[in-house]
Amino acid sequence: MAVASKVTRQLLSAPLPEIVERLGSSVAQAQWALDRNSVALASEMAQTEVEVGDKSYNLLTLGFVPAFYSFTEATVEAKLSFTITESKEISLNVGVQAGVGVGVFMAAASVDVGYARKYSVSAEGMSSIAARLVSLPPPDMLSQVLKRAYEQDIE
Repeated sequence: MAVASKVTRQLLSAPLPEIVERLGSSVAQAQWALDRNSVALASEMAQTEVEVGDKSYNLLTLGFVPAFYSFTEATVEAKLSFTITESKEISLNVGVQAGVGVGVFMAAASVDVGYARKYSVSAEGMSSIAARLVSLPPPDMLSQVLKRAYEQDIE
């Protein structure tokens, strides 16, 4: 049963802390990318001018703001199932023949013995990663700066 115990040891030594660490790092990197994207959109909106009457306004002073997103949860799920079976088969066939002839007695015996021991190990795995994003209002400081810029443009 050495094969079964080896597989069991490998399954129990799965790097769960490493998986959780990688998930956390991945979420942090993805959040950083989302934030950089929102800042890049804000910069583009500030440079995009719209003519209203005889005045020109950028999109931010007209009240447009980029979307901001945040991860609210991330889940990693791993399922592993394994089956270990061991079977033994023993077979025994015994045969006896006897014969009597004129003054002669003859006997024969046959023995057929079989032994088989079989191991079977199977493993199946499945994993999934899910993340949930929500849209957030722009940061308060950005809203205040935009409001001041808008008020200066109106004056």
